[in-house]
Amino acid sequence: MRQLVANTFVTLDGVMQAPGGPDEDRSNGFEHGGWSVNYWDDVMGQVMDASVAAPFDLLLGRRTYEIFAAHWPRATDPMADKLNAAHKFVASRTLRSAEWGPATIVRDVAADVARLKAQDGRELQVHGSAGLIQSLLKHDLIDEFRVWTFPVVLGAGKRLFGDGTLPRNLKVVGSAVSTTGVVMTTYRPAGAIAYGSFALDAQQAASGTR
Repeated sequence: MRQLVANTFVTLDGVMQAPGGPDEDRSNGFEHGGWSVNYWDDVMGQVMDASVAAPFDLLLGRRTYEIFAAHWPRATDPMADKLNAAHKFVASRTLRSAEWGPATIVRDVAADVARLKAQDGRELQVHGSAGLIQSLLKHDLIDEFRVWTFPVVLGAGKRLFGDGTLPRNLKVVGSAVSTTGVVMTTYRPAGAIAYGSFALDAQQAASGTR
């Protein structure tokens, strides 16, 4: 069975929109594109290299696929080689063809991604793809979150965990911190939330005990 991993850059207030450049995603009047660029250091490069060390396939939303397709075929670094070689599964109801291949268009995220996960094969990695991630969260299809939290707040923008996210416990299975303060944490789902309360019960309140 394939593992589905979401790789996401977020601000401290949870915004994941347009980390890589001013024109990456201006939807809803977003004017803060490129907020992640000036934090990069060698530690982040090492963590990124480790995350793509083994062969993987990509699962991308249409917008992220088009951004990647305009950049990575022209790049010459080792990361480009890995992304260009990966099979791309592109979630879109309207895209007619996907020229940056090898590629397959996914029409029904819930059903098609569940089938992909049930197969034997490489890890499925999601990069960016804010809208796609919301669909994956609603259908509980993400097996691991690799979240890089940047020390910046924006106040508005598309967020990683939006309305419709299923409540879940998460377990931290790895972490690192860059020299620029970026916290890189890996989480895995850890079952349902066990709710409780710090309020004193009636007996404790009556006796004055804690």
